[in-house]
Amino acid sequence: MNKLDQLKQFSTIVADTGDIDAIRQYQPLDATTNPSLLLKASQLPQYQPLLQQAITYAGNCATSSGEQLSLAADKLSTLIGKEILTIIEGRVSTEVDARLSFDTRATIEKARQLIHLYEQLGVDRSRVLIKIASTWEGMRAANVLQKEGINCNLTLLFSLEQAKAAADVGAFLVSPFVGRIYDWYKKHNAVADIAPEEDPGVISVRSIFQHYKSHGYHTIVMGASFRNTGQIEALAGCDRLTISPALLQQLREDRGELPRQLDSANYAAGKPAEPIGEVEFRWLINENAMATEKLAEGIRLFAKDQNTLEQDVLKA
Repeated sequence: MNKLDQLKQFSTIVADTGDIDAIRQYQPLDATTNPSLLLKASQLPQYQPLLQQAITYAGNCATSSGEQLSLAADKLSTLIGKEILTIIEGRVSTEVDARLSFDTRATIEKARQLIHLYEQLGVDRSRVLIKIASTWEGMRAANVLQKEGINCNLTLLFSLEQAKAAADVGAFLVSPFVGRIYDWYKKHNAVADIAPEEDPGVISVRSIFQHYKSHGYHTIVMGASFRNTGQIEALAGCDRLTISPALLQQLREDRGELPRQLDSANYAAGKPAEPIGEVEFRWLINENAMATEKLAEGIRLFAKDQNTLEQDVLKA
């Protein structure tokens, strides 16, 4: 049995791509997208009909040019999401515009709009996860949305403090970014590589997993942003793992043994921890240079790709 098949015995596999052909090839349960992935997908020939459909829809429904660009991008993300859902059995994650990461009300409204666009396409909200940046404002938005039956994926998550706040609001899922944590420490320490057992990204996910299972939280832990298969193997048994097609292929080609590393059965679920407040949250993130820098960088990069995606819509 190859390592990908072994991994599927321990963890739910999620495809980290907007490429429908790749999703069809690897048959994950779920799939996740973001502005960067959608930007790549929108440039593929097979997506051009969806891009044109999104532009037409926005032109008929929005008045100003700014509204048309934003709506066309949202429509495209839901059209691609629907295509993905015809292949997978589970859920697709669709991201809220990163430029709204510090605006709770706007994030809530954008999430509701994305769900509305999905429902117009005949997709039930139970099959969609709304991805929101793990800012304090994003947590407040998730708190409202979860109560409305809109399940949230708290993304750009780099610290236990963010994970604690996400669990406090009942987020459906969190996505700790293993690879980006690894990147920061590798650069900061001026080293070429970090072994999986010493990898701060791997250690971060393990600590979040332990915290959730020890306190009885139902929020799902989904390791994300992997740089190599060693990181993935070190988290075998994590609730979910979202993996790029290239790394999925490497796991598929590897016939070595893959032991389980994480198991919720090893933890006795106790009472929930004390909720983390806004002042404590902001201070602890401020004290964590890696989390501060990577969260800000991630928001900037996703915002840049969102802008580029909208400009591509304008050119189409």
